[in-house]
Amino acid sequence: MPWRADQPYNDLPVLPPTGPIETRAVLKAAIDARAAVAALDQAARRMPNPAVLLNAMPLLEAQASSEIENIVTTTDELFRFAQDHSELASPATKETLRYRAALFAGLESLRRRPLTVTTAIEVCSTVQGREMKVRNLPGTIIANPANRRAIYTPPEGELNIRDKLSNWADFIHDSAPLDPLVRMAVAHYQFDAIHPFADGNGRTGRILNILLMVDAGLLQSPILYLSRYIIAHKDDYYRLLLDVTRNEAWEKWILFMLAAVAATARATLIKIDGIQSLQASVREHVRHTSTGSNSDLLDVLFEQPYCRIGNVIERCEVSRPTATKWLNELVDAGVLRDIRVGRERLFINGDFVDILARDEPETAR
Repeated sequence: MPWRADQPYNDLPVLPPTGPIETRAVLKAAIDARAAVAALDQAARRMPNPAVLLNAMPLLEAQASSEIENIVTTTDELFRFAQDHSELASPATKETLRYRAALFAGLESLRRRPLTVTTAIEVCSTVQGREMKVRNLPGTIIANPANRRAIYTPPEGELNIRDKLSNWADFIHDSAPLDPLVRMAVAHYQFDAIHPFADGNGRTGRILNILLMVDAGLLQSPILYLSRYIIAHKDDYYRLLLDVTRNEAWEKWILFMLAAVAATARATLIKIDGIQSLQASVREHVRHTSTGSNSDLLDVLFEQPYCRIGNVIERCEVSRPTATKWLNELVDAGVLRDIRVGRERLFINGDFVDILARDEPETAR
């Protein structure tokens, strides 16, 4: 039966696709993307303190991925509440922080077992903040928000959805000859097309992208966040997804995802350069204050860009008066700025947050 936007796509073809996947153009783009990811991974490994990236990048991915679903918060608020999940945080911030928790839960799961359907269910449950199950009721439709006209209707029937998810998981592990980034692009389309949950599918699928790259050994840690690229090319993203459904236009879709990987990896390399330059500058300021050459203080200012006095006390093993004095001196030097939240002061590494939040040029090589 031919595909219709307003009818459940129960005949969604299983993987692998029957048509050509690794065309000449795709293989060329895959080599370029793999080189960019390898350069990023090596740069991250060379950083003296990898926690700087590991703490920050998943927050940026969480923010951008949530924004795709119209869950909007600010970088400022995310970093402010990243350590302290206060009731003062907005609902959107709390939901975005769950995305980060889901990513780390997925990484922990990979240490125990390969990526499976269970992994996807656990990730979605953490994203949504409640136990999620495979859809077992009809009526799920993806519609144009302006006119409510159906754009795509995913498969329905729990057994049918579970069968397609099992095929998706088998493809991930049984398609070894495929380049892992090509495999990720194909698997991302299929997961989105299956749309196995009542909510949270998009964010879960984007977390699975990162898990697949880590599982394939392309990245040591989840520091590549594709969602910012997707936001910048949102119309193309959804158009190309739908074109695979309509016309089996796999090549254009895969090329889009490979371009996203390459551009994002190179943009992240620029951020690493900026971070290391800023760290050198802050290190000089630290040396010229009474903190001396305290490397632990430097680390905490970049691991926790919204730093509390307690963070310095714990990390540097100093008294509260000493920690307060150090931080005040850095505020006076213009390295940090401080704000008061209730009874507590937060010391903000604003230049670092600016580097993290800024858009980098996609064409950087």
